[in-house]
Amino acid sequence: MIGEFSIVSEKARVAEGVSIGRYCIVEDDVEIAQGVVMEDYAMILKGARIGRNTRIGTYTKIGKNVVIGSDCSFTSFCEIRDNCRLGNHVLMGSRGTLSANTVVEDDVVMKYAFVVTDTPDLTRNDEKVSGRLKKGSRFGASVVIMPSVTIGVNSEIGACSQVRKDVPDNEVWFGMPAKYYRDV
Repeated sequence: MIGEFSIVSEKARVAEGVSIGRYCIVEDDVEIAQGVVMEDYAMILKGARIGRNTRIGTYTKIGKNVVIGSDCSFTSFCEIRDNCRLGNHVLMGSRGTLSANTVVEDDVVMKYAFVVTDTPDLTRNDEKVSGRLKKGSRFGASVVIMPSVTIGVNSEIGACSQVRKDVPDNEVWFGMPAKYYRDV
């Protein structure tokens, strides 16, 4: 089903059972798997691939060449910038932003106003380096992950934290800047 005033490229591959809301945009070479729901005003840019049964919230933007796994959910106003790679069962609250090239593994939960940054590294000719969120990591609301930071498997970051350095597997961190609190 395609909602009124939506634009779906003839070069996009949209499986049966996909629901596209009103005023949506689906660009060339996009692949949308069965059971995907795109809410009103969402957009998926050129070359992106969306896995089965994923929900894309109102006003959410999926960038160029993004790959999203199955059974994911993005609420309203999310932005997933170009070339991001997301696994299966990823959940993102509203107003979340993943900077270009961010890698998110399976079973990651990001609450509201979550941001992974990609500020240019001046020692690397302005190359932007983004973060990596490993399997099963969980994040409270209003968390900021600084450039090139990796969050370990099954780790938790408390709300309103700014993470400036890598977090090992199975640890709980919080604060500004975030610091070790305890093991999971």
